[in-house]
Amino acid sequence: MVTSRWTAASPRPSTVRRRGAVLERAILDAALEQLSTVGWNGLTMEGVAAGAQTGKAAVYRRWPSKEDLVADALRSGLPRLDSAPDLGGVREDLLALCQLVRDAMYSRPGFALRSVLHECDTGVAERFHGVIMNGVIQPTVALIEEVVGRGIERGEVRPEAAHSFVYDTIPAMMMYRSKVCACEWEAKDLEEMVDRLMIPLLLPRRD
Repeated sequence: MVTSRWTAASPRPSTVRRRGAVLERAILDAALEQLSTVGWNGLTMEGVAAGAQTGKAAVYRRWPSKEDLVADALRSGLPRLDSAPDLGGVREDLLALCQLVRDAMYSRPGFALRSVLHECDTGVAERFHGVIMNGVIQPTVALIEEVVGRGIERGEVRPEAAHSFVYDTIPAMMMYRSKVCACEWEAKDLEEMVDRLMIPLLLPRRD
């Protein structure tokens, strides 16, 4: 006689249903994974639901469109740039900061953001303007301003270098080379940008 392996002493396991923040995090992670593997054009709400192991209705209930979902996924996933390196010199600080920005660009959310920028048409890309500005550009500019300010206090940087055009230079270059030229940033490229572009902008001019 064949007996069942399930007895009163060993009940069948029940499926745990995820809800609230746990389910939302799973959906956002699945969206980032889709962006990293199939890109913006290949991402579907159905694919995200399958990746999160939930129903399509659960996704649409929270995010009515693909754009809304991706914007939230990028906002929640991008690494935070909270503090500027303080290594005692403006060159070292800028180089370390550039490496932090590059690491953020090459993280999974950063890669997902770049796929959106590369694949979206102009109209759709405008939907993510706030994500890019608030998550990448403005934090980077603020930290560059902090580094430059410290350099001025040490007497290493000329006071006239404290200008928005100077602060914008690094993020502008990194976005341009990544978006327009489709170039990756190697360590030597960061060094050359700091040494050939930023240091001449910052250090006192020789008469």
